Amino acid sequence: MKAVCWQGYGGPEVLTLGDIAPPRPGARQVLIKVHAATVTAGDARLRAMDVAPGFGLATRLAFGLTKPRRRTPGMEFAGEVAEVGRGVSRFRVGEQVFGTAGMALGAHAEYLCIDENAVICQTPANLSHQQAVAAIFGGLTAIQFLRHKASLRPGQRLLINGASGAVGTSAIQLAKAAGAWICGVCSSANTELVRALGADEVLNYDTASSKNTPLLDPEKLYPIDFILDAVGNLTPKSCAQLLGSTGKLIQLNTGLMGNLWAVINPRLIAGVATESAADLQLLNTLLGSGKLVPVIDSVYSLADIASAHRRVDSRRKKGSVVIAVQGQ
Repeated sequence: MKAVCWQGYGGPEVLTLGDIAPPRPGARQVLIKVHAATVTAGDARLRAMDVAPGFGLATRLAFGLTKPRRRTPGMEFAGEVAEVGRGVSRFRVGEQVFGTAGMALGAHAEYLCIDENAVICQTPANLSHQQAVAAIFGGLTAIQFLRHKASLRPGQRLLINGASGAVGTSAIQLAKAAGAWICGVCSSANTELVRALGADEVLNYDTASSKNTPLLDPEKLYPIDFILDAVGNLTPKSCAQLLGSTGKLIQLNTGLMGNLWAVINPRLIAGVATESAADLQLLNTLLGSGKLVPVIDSVYSLADIASAHRRVDSRRKKGSVVIAVQGQ
């Protein structure tokens, strides 16, 4: 089968398309014929071994000290069940499914084996494979931080820094469904998208820079209950006036010290995003009801995987970068 192979850690050029033997499902495993996958910010950081401060050694121990231990990268997938192993009861051949292989990787290939109890569920009937896979990373991250960690409630005020990315576009829609007021921060090119997704106010950082005016003006925005920093350029100090005495900063990928600090600082929400089958099922429901609509930035072939990574590295994507796997 065709699969992406990586030769080591580094730039997108370390990724090539190769031929490897297809996997066979073991007991309680399903074989997925992968139709679509994504290149997420997590995929790009792992490829470059550019991980959050304090996690470098742990990541290398998990994936390989000097070069990747796993042959094929890729975390997220959407496709159909091609074969089931002994004892499988949740899925049957021909079912359309989507999910994430997590740290096991392997999604950037024509076929993938995964445990039936992993983070996988049926694809919403109203979505294509590409639409379904595009929703996973941003949707699960937004669910974890806004629903579980922040417990966002109706009427609360949320500011999203990086509102046009995979996490930001999902966070807008999830917050809107929760009844929150939303302010999105993005570039001028993405203003209309962010507004169309449900943001009540949109701040353009291009305009603020050109006019040398403060982007996050406390006089206009105060009070904010939560700031979701999906970019990584905000600090508790820089957000203090906006958040007042009760607001909280939500930081993604802060590094080990940031995560430890969040344990003792009630004004900071941080941590490593993890996936769960329950959250994927919730995402399935939101997608099926139309409360969350996937945003696709661009679609690349499996053979053009390096270009897909360059697009993610540019930090200019809107929503998710998708890989069309079949038809190579």
